[in-house]
Amino acid sequence: EVAEHTTYLLGGKHIWRSSPRMLVEEFAGGPQYNLEVMGNEVIGVAAADYGPPHFVCRERIYPALLTDDEHERIADVSLSCLRALGLGWGPANIELRWTERGPVVIEVNPRLAGSPVPQLVQAAYGVDLVSEHIKLVIGEQWNLRKRRSHTAAARYLIPDCDGTLDWIDGDSRAAAISGVAEVKFFVEAKTLIIRKGDYRDRIGQILAASPSRALTEATLQRAVDLIDWSITPFPTVGEQEQSLGPTLSAPASAAPDER
Repeated sequence: EVAEHTTYLLGGKHIWRSSPRMLVEEFAGGPQYNLEVMGNEVIGVAAADYGPPHFVCRERIYPALLTDDEHERIADVSLSCLRALGLGWGPANIELRWTERGPVVIEVNPRLAGSPVPQLVQAAYGVDLVSEHIKLVIGEQWNLRKRRSHTAAARYLIPDCDGTLDWIDGDSRAAAISGVAEVKFFVEAKTLIIRKGDYRDRIGQILAASPSRALTEATLQRAVDLIDWSITPFPTVGEQEQSLGPTLSAPASAAPDER
């Protein structure tokens, strides 16, 4: 497969500005987990669901269902990465996959994770990562003590086709459900939807939290079921030609006043 794809890449369909080289990376198969770290302390480990066909995250849930041994191994390899990279200061977000040989690191980010991760951490553990980071920056003493142990989850709304968004609604009904912390749309009606195969494909998100994992999952699904939208796909080339209708033209031999 590598040889076949390399042949395709070198087959003249790409313009190379320098000597062509191929970077081959191992595929790490297995469930994905995200860690939030402050300094040398692991705040939480989330399970992340990446749905097909692209590697687009569809759901996160804190805490991930891990055994004590799995949690310890994930935490150890994550903190080892931070030490090796000299990133022991401040917040860090680390992504891993649990493979046949255990945790394999995908990314090490020396920063806070993007929204809605800080909101999920606060809903699950009562730790405000943004405020505690600010305290660290201005020289104050931070407090990473967990004030609760809840389950918090987020579902991202992902369109299944490209086109023009006709309408999207249900946010007010979903937000009214007890346990739903946030319902947010990132698009409005008449927005052109062009999927890119990454996080930019999200058109909204829903957050839910409760003391019970089962209740959180049920609440989140109930809220998701209330959201609906309609997308009119872009016309194909054939449909565009049909919409233009037949084109009439005069014979080339006709006089100008006869055309």
